[in-house]
Amino acid sequence: MKKRFTESFVAHLLALAIAWALVHTVYVSFVRPNATAILEERKERLARDEAFVAERSIFVTLRDYEQETCLILMLWAFSIMGFKVWNNAQERRMIKREVLTISEGTSVFPEDSRTYMRPLQALDDEDRERLLPRTLLIALRRFESTKDVQNVAESVKAACESENDKLDSELSVIRYIAWAIPSIGFIGTVRGIGEALSQAYLAVQGDIAGVTESLGIAFNSTFVALVISIVVMLCVHQLQRVQEQLVIDSQTWCDEHLIRHMQVR
Repeated sequence: MKKRFTESFVAHLLALAIAWALVHTVYVSFVRPNATAILEERKERLARDEAFVAERSIFVTLRDYEQETCLILMLWAFSIMGFKVWNNAQERRMIKREVLTISEGTSVFPEDSRTYMRPLQALDDEDRERLLPRTLLIALRRFESTKDVQNVAESVKAACESENDKLDSELSVIRYIAWAIPSIGFIGTVRGIGEALSQAYLAVQGDIAGVTESLGIAFNSTFVALVISIVVMLCVHQLQRVQEQLVIDSQTWCDEHLIRHMQVR
């Protein structure tokens, strides 16, 4: 368990580092140079024509550090969710594989438990730790020791509920990211408004360029952060639904393919 936690922690840090490297490279080589060029062109055209109205640019909207941070966190969250989706697909593969085959009309008695455990124990370590094989092994061991079908059903339910709680707790990092993204956007809002207020004396003198640019930082950071937060939260809810469905399907599989065959002499 400790080893698995360490591997997960290292994988999360590695995903964060890769997300930072990708986004920062795009910003340094593409986003900020284009944003700077567009802003310079706007200043020149505004100096020549006071009635000039600038068109909205995606580069200018994304150019600040808060937006960059939000995009890094978004990629980080997507990488973690991508791994969980892949893991879910592997769990689904175990259900389709039908790791335990009991013919229709066959009765499973407590003394038969070890026979049905053998193909599950023969699986490699990674597959044996999947939800379905692990739950089936718990059910067969409980049936062998208690000789009580109701007790087996309760143990399967408890194992699936425990797995559901574990999967839900593993989403805490993604939920934190989804919370942090709009918070970072609000930090950009405070920074932009603070810079705008520090240049209020220039606006009084008729020079509103600095105030306008600072307010742009405030509004752009909030806008980008909220949009990203909406997308991330949607993906989190979809992932949670998929994980809950996996647990339900695994419990149903155990009921239909094992528990209903169990009998006590």
